[in-house]
Amino acid sequence: MDLILWRHAEAEIAAPGQDDLQRALTPKGERQARRMAAWLNQRLAATTRVLVSPALRCRQTAEALGREMRIVPSLAPDAALTALLEASRWPKAAEPVLICGHQPTLGLLAAHLLAGVDQEWAVKKGAVWWLRWRQRDGEPEVTLHAVQGPDAL
Repeated sequence: MDLILWRHAEAEIAAPGQDDLQRALTPKGERQARRMAAWLNQRLAATTRVLVSPALRCRQTAEALGREMRIVPSLAPDAALTALLEASRWPKAAEPVLICGHQPTLGLLAAHLLAGVDQEWAVKKGAVWWLRWRQRDGEPEVTLHAVQGPDAL
């Protein structure tokens, strides 16, 4: 199973009293989302499920893919790792899963799956971490398939 973790692109700073879920992408964030979406669309299987936080900045980031996506309320900022694992059906999903979400949860998930530690690994704005689960010699294994930032594209 492939699990692709995509942090939302650069977003506006919250205005006083503004709901955090309503923060939109900046013009730079829109460019980051388009560049990363183009990179992803060259590599993602047509069957990839796209799961997105209800935050506007995540929805705008994922919309750049031009694919069907599902808004998952449990992927909101500060989501629990269990919410991401359940939504993705890790590691039993038959199809690849892309989650467009937030820090620190994405970094916590990457650290948990790759190293078995509870650490807040840094996932840069707009970046993708592509993880792969497989059986090797009868043992489960998680590998890091790719890490790509939008500013390097």
